[in-house]
Amino acid sequence: MDAQQGYRQRLAELDAKIEQARPRPDMVCERAAGLLAGHIGCRIDEAHSHLRLLAAQQATPVSRVAADLIAALEPTRPTSSHRLREATDAALREAPPADRPPLTDPGTHGWTSAVQQVLDGVPGKHMLVVAVRDAAGDVVDYELAAVSPNVVDLSGRIGPHLIGRRISDIYPPVVGGPVWHAWADALADGRARTVGPFPYLHRDASHSSEHLLTVQVQPVGPGLLNSWIRQDEQTRLAERIAQTERLGNLGWGEWDLVTDATVWSEGLYRIYERDPADGPMPRAESEALGLPEDDPLRLEAAAAFGRGETVDVTTRVRVNEQIKYLRAVVDAIRDTEGRPVKIYGLVQDITAREASRRKLAEVERQLHQQQEVLAAEHRLAAQLQQIVLPIPQAPIDLPGLRAAVRYLPAEQASRVGGDWYHAAPAGDGGIILAVGDVAGHGVQAAATMAQLRHALATLAATTTSEPAVLLAYLNRIIYSSEPTGDTATAVVARYDPATHELTWAQAGHPAPLLARAGVTTELTRPHGPLLGAVPDPGYATATTALGEDDLLVLYTDGLVEHRSHSLAEGLVPVVAALNRATACPGEQSLPGMLADLHRANPDDDTCVLAARRLPAGGPS
Repeated sequence: MDAQQGYRQRLAELDAKIEQARPRPDMVCERAAGLLAGHIGCRIDEAHSHLRLLAAQQATPVSRVAADLIAALEPTRPTSSHRLREATDAALREAPPADRPPLTDPGTHGWTSAVQQVLDGVPGKHMLVVAVRDAAGDVVDYELAAVSPNVVDLSGRIGPHLIGRRISDIYPPVVGGPVWHAWADALADGRARTVGPFPYLHRDASHSSEHLLTVQVQPVGPGLLNSWIRQDEQTRLAERIAQTERLGNLGWGEWDLVTDATVWSEGLYRIYERDPADGPMPRAESEALGLPEDDPLRLEAAAAFGRGETVDVTTRVRVNEQIKYLRAVVDAIRDTEGRPVKIYGLVQDITAREASRRKLAEVERQLHQQQEVLAAEHRLAAQLQQIVLPIPQAPIDLPGLRAAVRYLPAEQASRVGGDWYHAAPAGDGGIILAVGDVAGHGVQAAATMAQLRHALATLAATTTSEPAVLLAYLNRIIYSSEPTGDTATAVVARYDPATHELTWAQAGHPAPLLARAGVTTELTRPHGPLLGAVPDPGYATATTALGEDDLLVLYTDGLVEHRSHSLAEGLVPVVAALNRATACPGEQSLPGMLADLHRANPDDDTCVLAARRLPAGGPS
């Protein structure tokens, strides 16, 4: 079987699965009637009558009219642009024959404009060069005719500023080098080639630097399309992707339907507990791991994929006798007729989060059943806290920091609240420290607390470590949590182990305390309203430096707030304890210092996160 026949067979198999997932005609009619009734405010039976009338007028089956109505009321977004399809077609074309004649100079400006439109729409960093010839027809230079907009060269020039420049003017070391010779050979025989890795010495007015480059040269029309790869960038990118996969329990995979080649990342092998030496799991074997109870979800996802949509579905699989919850986001590169050419997906193991959600739901059900029994409610509240906010008994050792946490529920069991903390590395190597407090008490506050804590952990591991941006995401989550209308406060700090710089932002929360050599100060708060109050509040940041043995304390208001005194009075014993703890560094441990701060508040729970910068030699 040749490659083309294999591709057609794999497409037919996909089409068969998608066809199986299509809903029955009666289900399509029910869905269309419901959409129509909700859209114009009529009864369901009136919507059915209108569908039958339209079908009679158009001499079309009712199910066809219903499908058209669903498409009109639920438009799907396109998954690939015309330019992306053109790039895919170009990639799938057969290589030129060996006797292809030498290429000539481009004939019209329209051709390079078309290439530029393609580069504007496809990923990657590419440059199109065309030969500059003298009167005798010999190549004397090359000119940049089209450049990807995201290209930034070693001198800081961006793509649009490079178009029209000659290679000898802006990249003199290329002249006469391996890339220059590869261009000449490609013009002569019309064949693609790869050059490198080779060293490239870059010089500008202020300094010089050497880089290891690889260039892929592909003849395109009368020009040469070049993809430049910096090997040092590729190495750093691979390391970041691997770290992100580990922190976020992520993995990715690709299936090329043309070649039938499948690629898995290291993270996907970890999720499926498979030896990379065995290669990616066969599709039939991976499909067999799914639980039959989730077949409707998989059929619905297949139908959405058949409609050209990006699929986002969570299902369960059985891996080595363990049930895992896997969230998969799947999309495809398609040809000009919408047929998939390559399918790629991102998979995240969310088993731990789902387990916490199920346990939380069970605890909430028990609380509703036994809310009049104080002793039972107190036990369940403690269980709830352990599920969504496990408190480590020992200090937490982080790069350059040692942290400790202390949590104390309110004296009244019915006043269990939504205090939470986070202390972990971010995806970019920084350290994220945070505490927060959800308004109100009881199970709803604890549920919102769990949502915010898990969201912060996921965002910090996979998306950003900027405190103001993290707070903006949390605000969006809690602001859209209708109909609960929750609000919350939080403070988020990012510590850079390399520079010892602390950047922080707050959302209606008490400012951190910084204790240094027996003197404690309250940091100046940057602007930031509480979470859930307004849709787009805008959070500012502040920056300070942590010296060796400096002590940073983040806390919720239960530490200083009490019915019998003011906030200023409540802060006095806290400051005194921190002064003692930092007057003689090393004499008091973090848990010992937290024990001095630890006391029960009758009306509110308390969460305290303390972090001390370690000496340059490491933990003592």
